[in-house]
Amino acid sequence: MAPSHLISLYICFIPHIPQHPDSLGHQCNNESVGVALVLALAAALTNQEDERALSVVLFVTYGPIRSIYARKRLLLPTPCLCAVTSRQSRAADAGLGFHFHCEFRGNNNMEPEIEDKTLELMNTSSVMDSQNDDLSPKKNTVLRITNGTVPGSRKRVSEGNYEKEKDVCIQLFDQWSEADQVEFVEHLISRMCHYQHGHINSYLKPMLQRDFITALPAQGLDHIAENILSYLDARSLCWAELVCKEWQRVISEGMLWKKLIERMVRTDPLWRGLSERHQWEKYLFKNRTTEVPPNSYYHSLYPKIIQDIETIEANWRCGRHNLQRIQCRSENSKGVYCLQYDDDKIISGLRDNSIKIWDKQTLECLKILTGHTGSVLCLQYDERVIVTGSSDSTVRVWDVSSGEVLNTLIHHNEAVLHLRFCNGLMVTCSKDRSIAVWDMASPTDISLRRVLVGHRAAVNVVDFDDKYIVSASGDRTIKVWSTSTCEFVRTLNGHKRGIACLQYRDRLVVSGSSDNTIRLWDIECGACLRVLEGHEELVRCIRFDNKRIVSGAYDGKIKVWDLQAALDPRAPASTLCLRTLVEHSGRVFRGAITLPNIHLHIQIAGCEQ
Repeated sequence: MAPSHLISLYICFIPHIPQHPDSLGHQCNNESVGVALVLALAAALTNQEDERALSVVLFVTYGPIRSIYARKRLLLPTPCLCAVTSRQSRAADAGLGFHFHCEFRGNNNMEPEIEDKTLELMNTSSVMDSQNDDLSPKKNTVLRITNGTVPGSRKRVSEGNYEKEKDVCIQLFDQWSEADQVEFVEHLISRMCHYQHGHINSYLKPMLQRDFITALPAQGLDHIAENILSYLDARSLCWAELVCKEWQRVISEGMLWKKLIERMVRTDPLWRGLSERHQWEKYLFKNRTTEVPPNSYYHSLYPKIIQDIETIEANWRCGRHNLQRIQCRSENSKGVYCLQYDDDKIISGLRDNSIKIWDKQTLECLKILTGHTGSVLCLQYDERVIVTGSSDSTVRVWDVSSGEVLNTLIHHNEAVLHLRFCNGLMVTCSKDRSIAVWDMASPTDISLRRVLVGHRAAVNVVDFDDKYIVSASGDRTIKVWSTSTCEFVRTLNGHKRGIACLQYRDRLVVSGSSDNTIRLWDIECGACLRVLEGHEELVRCIRFDNKRIVSGAYDGKIKVWDLQAALDPRAPASTLCLRTLVEHSGRVFRGAITLPNIHLHIQIAGCEQ
């Protein structure tokens, strides 16, 4: 038996206790009797070396009121003792209070779950016999805590009987249905104390931790394990491979590194551009080659892609670029009005009415397409055709391989200033203030669907996706139309002069104007999100991705802007322009900007000397 522990405490409390409190501990504020009792018990408990839990029933008698104060299972740290004893002097000074005599006797090694506690509250002044007495300092209430057996409590008679009873219970339990077993266990748990709940929780926790990645393939569910792991990012996938051989096998056989790269290529234009540039896209999705690389190929490919992306970001951040010039002047013209390029070729529209195709590596002119009778103001091409618009008011369709004219569209009354085509739909705009929407069944089968009218000046630029067609005009407005119905949706107002260029993607519209500014718009609500100032003359071309905006202007400058900062209203205007490139000696008309280049290439910008 351990030695007795004796703690004597003075507990001060407010004398104005409500007449009919449900619980003194809840009704008394400040240093109440309820708090005092709990702290006193905690102090007695935490003197024990093994932080045993203590179940007690406290009966508090005060005047005519007799109520059960609390039934608690306490497991509190030793500092509670300090909290209680520090109040002793103040209670003595007040001349009011109960004097609690707390005595704890017991075996430190006794198991808490079978340990019974008896709390006796004795009033030495026979409070029971005079219920209406006022509070007096002369009254002493003694609180005695001792080990003992509560009358009527049942203890295990012997280990032998316990084992027999346990076996009988288990046999009965096994005969019940799962639902009955669950209900029975719930009833058992509800009768247990907090300590037992904690013990059961510790026992169940490792049982509930299943290695499902290893267990699923054993049940023939490999595809589920692979699908779960396919949602991991690269860092987590690396750690998952190190868990065990089975996890590594699931990742390898499921080609999860390949799936991760495919997911990035689908969602990120930078990844898509790199896959095309380095030609590892042929090993993605449905393989275009009979050779299928193992999972280790994609595992080693991933860090190389990340390194390329970091290099690109550093080039944009630091302004590192390779400058390449093409001398495309002719006897009759000095200007390049439009261009587009890929890894193999550059196609440009010139002021001399021609379209020139250049080898991107050698910068030699491979082919010249003629047929327009006016300057080539806009163009776009894909793997099959080149579509051009001219100041002769026609739209021509060319075979990209042979250079042969496949179709000529005559509709606009004045110069065709811009065009876009995608997924069987083409939109053209003109100086005649109209927008034409065309259905492209094939290069030779193109029909006019609808003409959109609403602008009060030349329509300089159009862009569209599956939801909206967006047009910008010299009338200072941007108009939004429904792609499916061709109905007018809304007008974006804000520019102070005519709008020369525009790009639209997702909800964001970025426009450049002859008021020398760039504006960012939310297409859904029509709000102007930000105005970028920095160019000294008309902003003629705009391109953006998910990180930056690149603009070209008649001041001969190309500026790189931080898109994410521009979308943050708290970002200072002085931090938005990242770089200014001054290479052109004349006006910049068009910029064809490929963002995924390893070296920053503002490849060629059309200019007029």
